[in-house]
Amino acid sequence: MCCVLRSGASGRPGRRKAVTLLQSNNTGNTSAKLAGAYSIEPPNVTAQDQDSPYCVLGFRRSSYFQGMENGEINLPDEIPVMPLPGAVLFPHALLPLYIFEPRYRQMLEHALKRDRMFSVALIKPSCPEWQAPEDFFHFATIGLIRACVGRGDGTSNLVLQGLRRVRFTGFEQETPFPVAKIEVIESENKPTVETEALGEKVLELYRKLKRAERQLPPKLDRYLAQLGDLEMLADLVASTFVDDPLRRQQILEEQSVNQRLRLLITFLQDEIGSAAV
Repeated sequence: MCCVLRSGASGRPGRRKAVTLLQSNNTGNTSAKLAGAYSIEPPNVTAQDQDSPYCVLGFRRSSYFQGMENGEINLPDEIPVMPLPGAVLFPHALLPLYIFEPRYRQMLEHALKRDRMFSVALIKPSCPEWQAPEDFFHFATIGLIRACVGRGDGTSNLVLQGLRRVRFTGFEQETPFPVAKIEVIESENKPTVETEALGEKVLELYRKLKRAERQLPPKLDRYLAQLGDLEMLADLVASTFVDDPLRRQQILEEQSVNQRLRLLITFLQDEIGSAAV
């Protein structure tokens, strides 16, 4: 059953160039604040939830995205930020979240009334809780709310899909939640023979991880096996198999796709070694 988001602002000025969405039928079970990017099931929607103005499932059937054509959507110039411990969102990946803190409820309302986008930023290990922008990394991924269920108690479950790498260049506000000005970061992606070899090595290591009982859902597994976009391959495999958040952040911040693949190979080899212990 689909509940449609109430109308918000659309066609706003200050848009950045369009990006193409990776179409996916996944929505998310967000019973925890932060869950695995692909171990997700459709949210349960009660009659009470359907009355929520912030209940939306299956955005492709919603008329809200008036500026979206052929799976493309424009990026805003500024974006709400949700700093989280241990959370790194990659482009194309899905991140289930449970929103319960009052400030993040406000952030979600802000996002849903505008572009239905926000960014998740990794809190620095030296900061148990963030108090100011310097407490979290300013290199992140802008995400689109792919599914959201507002509960009767004011909390919400949602699934965020990563779109593009961004850098925070300044902050329009810091409280009750940050709103950052963003710069879209382009990858250095000039395919070479080495790039293809690195991609093959990543797939080889992925197959070993599958044998270690760490496997993506069948549809995504088949997709990766046929994927020709090595930048997307690196992001999806890193999102799923690299556990250490600082290593994930390092891969996210690397602009060279070749170097990103090299880092991923090193980290996957470590993961395989840990799985074998």
